[in-house]
Parts: sequence; structure tokens; C-alpha cells
Amino acid sequence: MRSKEQATQKIEANTAQSDSTKSSSAKSSSAKSVEAKSGSAKAVSSKPKYHHGDLRPTLLKAATAMIKDGGVEALSLRKLAEIVGVSRTATYHHFKDKHDLLCAVAAQGFLTWQEREQAIFNDDSLPIEDRYRQFVFNYIDFAANNPALYDLMFGSTLWKNDKPTDDLRNVAYPAFQHQVEMTKTWQENGILPQGEKTLRLAQVTWGTIHGIARLLIDGIYADASSVEEMCECAVNLFVKTANQQA
Repeated sequence: MRSKEQATQKIEANTAQSDSTKSSSAKSSSAKSVEAKSGSAKAVSSKPKYHHGDLRPTLLKAATAMIKDGGVEALSLRKLAEIVGVSRTATYHHFKDKHDLLCAVAAQGFLTWQEREQAIFNDDSLPIEDRYRQFVFNYIDFAANNPALYDLMFGSTLWKNDKPTDDLRNVAYPAFQHQVEMTKTWQENGILPQGEKTLRLAQVTWGTIHGIARLLIDGIYADASSVEEMCECAVNLFVKTANQQA
């Protein structure tokens, strides 16, 4: 099946120096002075200039890359400012502390995933059962390619003890609500069991693929073929149950 092959491929796809002539000491000193001033001017002019609305997305993009490379522990507002080339004060204009920044990165992750799942759900070129299969495989692919971000989005760092910011809640909850709406559509089309409550079914199906994602991220099942078979099994299990109820 074309959609399965495309989804499987996504999972398997995871990966002049110049010399100067010496002159007299006086000329050399003068030249060095000029060069120092010139170098200083270049350093100043080479710093990126941001408009007021440009810096926040730039900071978020850089922070996401830092987390992907070194995990949450690798991120600090000081290091982020150095990488982007702005003052620490500039970062605090957008994020009051590291926790606020982490919540913003997680929120961006939810937006990225929701855009991806909506594209799958609205792809009329595929039969609706294939779209459900694509949803499952793409969910695992997203987690596999963004393990640190996935941990941040769904882990205890931000959600335990009621720590998420309002901005994160306002993105994360609608993302799940959209999954509930997709589940209802799949039920109405006989892809998922119609006899189950939509909310509970959405929670159970999400819990299933989330569990597969965790097995992959934690290294328990790192082999792509094993993950592929688990995804296919999950799809077949829910679809078969729906067919039995029909």
C-alpha cells in the first residue's frame, strides 16, 4: 500500500589564510591599530539585526535546535543569547526565565505536529483508512526524529505539578481536541469502533501510539522494522474491532 510504504520510509530514513609582510616597528604598530579598529567595526556590523517581531521566532528556533542536540539540560538563556548573537537582556524581553522558554518551545512543537496531522487528515487523495494509517506512522516518525522535543511536549518536566504556562495550555489542549474530532470522523466512517465513546477512544488510541513512541525513544525497540510492525498492528487492531462492530 502506497501510504504504508511512504510512512515506512520516513521511519527508516532516521540522519584563506593570508600572510602580511613585516615592516618597521612603527608601521607595524600603526597597521595593527588600523586592523584592530577595522576588525572591531566588522564585528559590530556582522551582528544580526532584528526587528522587534523577528527575535522571538529566531530564539525559539535556536532553542529547539539546542534541545535537539543536547537535551533540556543544554539550554540556558545565556547560551541562547550567545548563539543568536544578542544580549541576555534581549532574551528576557521575550522569556522571563528558562521555564517560560521551555514552555514556548513545547508549544511550538505542538503547533508543528498539529499542522502535520491536519495535512494528513485533509489529504483527499488518500482513502480515509490510509489517512488513519498515515496518522499513526507519522506520529511515531515525529517522535523518533524529535525525541527531546517530544519528551518536553509530553513529559513531566512541564506537566507535573501543574507547571505549564497558559500559552502552552492554549496550544496543547486544542491539539488533543483536534485528535478527538478526527477520531469522531474515523468512527463515523467505520475506521474506528463506533460503539465506544469518542473521547475515551481518542485517549486509548493516543495512549497506544504514545506507548510505541516511548518504547522507541527509550531504546527498548530501536529497530525500524519492529516499530513498523507495531504501528501496523495497532492500526489493524482498531480497524478490525471497528469491522467486527459494523
